[in-house]
Amino acid sequence: MTAATGKPDEPERRGRGLIQHKREAFWFYRFLSIVYDTIVNPFHWTKEMRDRSLTQAMLECPGRDLKTVDVGGGTGFCTEGVAQYIDTKNITLLDQSPHQMAKAKAKESLKGVTFVEGDAENLPFQSGEFDRYTSAGSIEYWPEPQRGIKEAYRVLKPGGVATMIGPVRATNWFSRFWCDLWMLFPMESEYIKWFTAAGFTNLEVSYIGPSAYKGVRQHGLIMGLTVTGTKPAQGPLESPLQMGEMLESRQRELSLIDRLLFLPKWFIGVLAGGYYFVLPFLIILYAALFIRRKEA
Repeated sequence: MTAATGKPDEPERRGRGLIQHKREAFWFYRFLSIVYDTIVNPFHWTKEMRDRSLTQAMLECPGRDLKTVDVGGGTGFCTEGVAQYIDTKNITLLDQSPHQMAKAKAKESLKGVTFVEGDAENLPFQSGEFDRYTSAGSIEYWPEPQRGIKEAYRVLKPGGVATMIGPVRATNWFSRFWCDLWMLFPMESEYIKWFTAAGFTNLEVSYIGPSAYKGVRQHGLIMGLTVTGTKPAQGPLESPLQMGEMLESRQRELSLIDRLLFLPKWFIGVLAGGYYFVLPFLIILYAALFIRRKEA
């Protein structure tokens, strides 16, 4: 784990990914929720990665009573990790997908968790309500990631800690084309910029990845970075960052053109995502054949 410093910028992306929209992401997860825990987690987001990331989240406390919100908690995989530290009665899982949350609600390990259907960019909670904020594998679908991180700041108590676990952009040109077409794969410098602008201090960054990849990162990672930031104990309750109206709502009225383009854009976005479901097998094979040990 290192103090956040950022790295030189990579080529600028052109617009948002095709699934980096609330309605598109909703329907994407309508189907992915069926196989999420059996396909996504084993190859992209393992228990080892989750547990390592959550050691950075400062969840340990004698009474297991830190009030914690897991935003974009989906099927509850990250929430299960949080529950290793916090009693479930003190945990809230928020997601915009009822299909994902249905999987989480069925898990015995999450009995007692409060489930809320809602928007990560417009959290339905009071300012200063939580001690800890976690979010894993959600930022990539946010049309306005800065707004979502500003909301993380708002709902935390002074001195609270936010932990964001998410993708990192590919440096390989071919893989970068597909990740940019699919959804948001931020650069490390962007995470740092968004957290700093929202008002967070004491930023820390650590790198994660499936052990079977043996350090291969140039093709981007769906889960590749953990960032934590602290809301200053003596700072303002609301984020100092000023933003205009929210750009998107899943309930927004679609124009005729939007309706005609929705299915083609969604389908192409899903195909782009398919690249990252095939890629792990190729990386694991390459690593097994040509990399003798995991890179430092």
